[in-house]
Amino acid sequence: MDEFEGWIVAGHSLKPTRGRVVVDDGRIDAVERTTTESSDIIVPAFVNAHTHIGDSVAKETAVGLSLDAAVAPPDSHKHRRLAAADRDELVDAMGRTIQFMNETGTAAFLDFRESGVAGARALRAAEKRTAVEAFVFGSDDPAVLDVADGFGASGANDADFTAEREATRAAGRPFAIHAGEPDATDIHPALDLEPDLLVHMVHAEAQHLDRVAEQSVPVAVCPRANTVLDVGRPPLRELLDHTTVALGTDNVMLNEPSMLREMAYTAKTFDVTAREVLRMATVAGAEIAGLDCGVIEPGRRAALVVFDGESNNLAGVSDPIRAVVRRATSLDIKRVVLSS
Repeated sequence: MDEFEGWIVAGHSLKPTRGRVVVDDGRIDAVERTTTESSDIIVPAFVNAHTHIGDSVAKETAVGLSLDAAVAPPDSHKHRRLAAADRDELVDAMGRTIQFMNETGTAAFLDFRESGVAGARALRAAEKRTAVEAFVFGSDDPAVLDVADGFGASGANDADFTAEREATRAAGRPFAIHAGEPDATDIHPALDLEPDLLVHMVHAEAQHLDRVAEQSVPVAVCPRANTVLDVGRPPLRELLDHTTVALGTDNVMLNEPSMLREMAYTAKTFDVTAREVLRMATVAGAEIAGLDCGVIEPGRRAALVVFDGESNNLAGVSDPIRAVVRRATSLDIKRVVLSS
């Protein structure tokens, strides 16, 4: 049994309270209010709502390229690098990225995995290295659903994904699709597929937002990647006013999958509160994928990040949520607790 005391950011409200979290046999046994001398800050471990960790074989190699040149299928820089990588190299690179996510407080990630069944199996092999959970959106062939958790489509302008959508519906699995990244032309066609998750929505307009709300489709946004690729900024305030919004880091080729950096960038450059950003980085992603993490409450999987409130960086910060969202770095992490 383990106990962690300090500021506890617990429940769906993410309201900080002074107290302790009791962990027993990999589950949260109790969340108790109590007087404590500890200045530690305990938050839910993060859920990265959109990644492409196959890109781990091509870190920083697409700097300065346009969206199409960097990542568009089938002949972009990214896809050439993936095709050239052998399986052992790919699994090792992805495994190291997952270990980095573990070290920086991520409990789970929702990955769009290229290369069909073989790609999904490679990610499953890499996933075994830590207790970080991979929710795999497979690609290419509906047969990938034998290995993956769902299907992830590149975009409605790239191909007709009707068959893949029907396959996921028949299998009771989620269908996710990129939309509104380079422009708005693929948003309505994506919504016509009745997806379970939209990714990016940088160019979403009022008509699209109304459909998103009507269809109750959650959205994963990736602000740093959008900036690096110079495609614009998602209308984050409007998205939050219409649907569930989760936070992702997108291509490992372009950005390290640090939710701490993604949260700080989002909180400082958009019209959002620190609590909204923390919700995007924890509760929202877990709810979208049906994961047993993202919230500190009794009965849940133990997935916590303990920050040192007396670190040289965090000491003196009066608001624990702002401390984590806007200021914290991996150097301030005292412990990452992830049960398998």
